[in-house]
Amino acid sequence: MHIKTKYLGEMEVDFNKIIEFPSGLPGFTDERQFILLDMPGNPVFQILQSADTPEIAFIVVTPYHFYQDYVVDLDDSLLTSLAISNEADVMVLAIVTVKKPFDSSTLNLKAPIIINSQNQQGKQYILNTDVYPSKAAIALSASTSVKGE
Repeated sequence: MHIKTKYLGEMEVDFNKIIEFPSGLPGFTDERQFILLDMPGNPVFQILQSADTPEIAFIVVTPYHFYQDYVVDLDDSLLTSLAISNEADVMVLAIVTVKKPFDSSTLNLKAPIIINSQNQQGKQYILNTDVYPSKAAIALSASTSVKGE
């Protein structure tokens, strides 16, 4: 499958790696197909690129890289909607808000992206807790015990 991307130009991607978001993402409800692309030269961050709209792409990261104690409790309705039956199949990503300088960038820990890596189904899941902020520090010195802002 040939797509145009926001950051990497045109490229060929494996159709089987398309992640389906049946409800889209908040603010992008018509965008239902995304692909996770590696960021050249940076193994920590990835790009969640819309397969249909080149301008729509999000920098994402596994939140555990910065916050090892981050815990996401998934409710039964999410487990059912994404057909998750095994914890090992769950991929958790946080959207990064990139700022200058980069060490002032933030992670959205309040609304992680949850992906079932077995069936490539995903959803942005808004946590029903105030423990995690939507603008958590991304600085390498960030504390692992995050409290709400």
